[in-house]
Amino acid sequence: MSHYKSNLRDASFNLFELLGREAVLGHGPAADLDRETAEAMLAEVVALATTKLAGSFAEGDRNPPRYDPVARTVTMPEPVKLAFKTWMDSDWWRVELPAELGGVDCPPSLRWAILEQVLGANPALYMYAAGPKFGQVIWANGTERDRQVARHLVERQWGATMILTEPDAGSDVGAGRTRALPQPDGTWHIEGVKRFITSGEHDLTENILHLVLARPVGVEGAGGPGTKGLSLFMVPKHHFDLETGELTGERNGVWATNVEKKMGIKVSTTCEMTFGADGTPARGWLLGEVHDGIAQMFQVIEHARMMVGTKAIATLSTGYLNALEYARTRVQGADLTRAGDRTAPRVTITHHPDVRRSLMTQKMWAEALRSLVLFTASIQDDVWLAASRGGRDPMAERVNDLLLPLVKGYGSERSWVVLGTESLQTLGGSGFLSDYPLEQYVRDAKIDTLYEGTTAIQGQDLFFRKIVRDDGAALGWLSARIGAFAETAGPLPEERAMLQRALGDAGTMVGLLVQHLRSADPRVEGSDVRNVYKVGLNTTRVLMALGDVVCAWLLLRSAEVATRRLEEGASGEDADFYTGKVAAARHFAQTVLPHLTAERKIAESTTLDLMDLPESAF
Repeated sequence: MSHYKSNLRDASFNLFELLGREAVLGHGPAADLDRETAEAMLAEVVALATTKLAGSFAEGDRNPPRYDPVARTVTMPEPVKLAFKTWMDSDWWRVELPAELGGVDCPPSLRWAILEQVLGANPALYMYAAGPKFGQVIWANGTERDRQVARHLVERQWGATMILTEPDAGSDVGAGRTRALPQPDGTWHIEGVKRFITSGEHDLTENILHLVLARPVGVEGAGGPGTKGLSLFMVPKHHFDLETGELTGERNGVWATNVEKKMGIKVSTTCEMTFGADGTPARGWLLGEVHDGIAQMFQVIEHARMMVGTKAIATLSTGYLNALEYARTRVQGADLTRAGDRTAPRVTITHHPDVRRSLMTQKMWAEALRSLVLFTASIQDDVWLAASRGGRDPMAERVNDLLLPLVKGYGSERSWVVLGTESLQTLGGSGFLSDYPLEQYVRDAKIDTLYEGTTAIQGQDLFFRKIVRDDGAALGWLSARIGAFAETAGPLPEERAMLQRALGDAGTMVGLLVQHLRSADPRVEGSDVRNVYKVGLNTTRVLMALGDVVCAWLLLRSAEVATRRLEEGASGEDADFYTGKVAAARHFAQTVLPHLTAERKIAESTTLDLMDLPESAF
């Protein structure tokens, strides 16, 4: 029996009832798609994920890949190899690629709804299958030579990696010391060590192409300190014929010199990669022949952050549905109204108040975060449609940039916490056992708060880059829509009023941080540069507050749709579904939004006491 439980009904509701994604189907690049086709695509991927991809999920955890430190190679478990082949043979990964690169023109909203299924069933498979998607980045930034490499990534289904982090630099990418030395034939030799490289070594594909950030040496206009001195290089594991893609049989000088032993997602190889050791050069090409590594790499990072947030909510969703199934069959204790009656019949734990509170908490978060992911993807639809017309949608681009830290940072934090404190807890002691998938979900989900930028980094990115640098334009656009909804008469008027207050509290927090930042400007008379610490002490708080507001708005919008369907006479399972939608929105507003007033007061009372405390006091 599969561990994975999909919520296809909720995905369809979000796409077509809440977000109106039918509007992007049937014309332009999505001319061949309609709602019926889109829902059939989703159903087919759900069946594949549940029956074929999920099967090796626990196997990969119990029997992780084997690393040979002498050969510096990795052998994957056979069930994982089979699941990977099944995913690649299915061709569903092509929904991420443009038609010109062998893909299927698919709106991002439908794409992410599809990808939620594989990310929930067996997330490491998606990451091992990243090669073709990396090919799209190379295609968009590369020369004709590079585009030929991109074609090989897609046609030969190679693996690929994103290689940024170094042992002594961590998230301080600009402190990286990996070097790139130009060669007379136009190639480069890469020298250095990188760490925490996902899918750095495996035997699932015939080749792996590494996208490596390195600092060019001895090239005018290309070096220098910090991130601006970095360039992006394509470094293959095996050398190959550029025209045909056939391997030449010659190993390149890039090796996995360690595979980390981890708390979770053990089937995903997280590697230390060494370039140019043992006298064998690690040869590669400069992407696009331009020294613009950070900008190019951020195209990968932004996609990765969306992926991590989607993975997190997919895990929470299946965690909740597993907990719900358990609660519906677990008989324990009498109903609380008859707790003192020893003759009272025993009931399933869904009768107990705190279990019901926990289940609704899980339900509201799983549904809120799915709405957050798909709402963000709907903004990406606008970017995608504008690009298909040869233009741009600047506001959609800015709003997408604003939402990505929420999807990744807020989504991963909420998912990890709810999985551990509610989903696993519903099973009691059984949740701690490997007989059920919850304990693996919890271990696997923790990484989502860490990689592709920790939650603290997401908070700083949100405030400094996506709010301050943007002059609040995207935030203003989003806030105006939330405020207009909250002020409009409709279902759940008390909860709408709560949303309005919460929006004000979050706005006050943002304004307060902007004031602190201005008061830290050394160019202003009377400023105190240390006030920037007050900003840093609250950026994560602002991230979480804005996430709460956006999720409450989306849930209340869902409740409005659900109320209308109930008034129109929805019955049976549909009536239950819509009733649950209204209940989730009400519970979220009543239990989450009041906390924002307290968070605002905490932010307002921030002092520099923590920064003045001597380290020895910790």
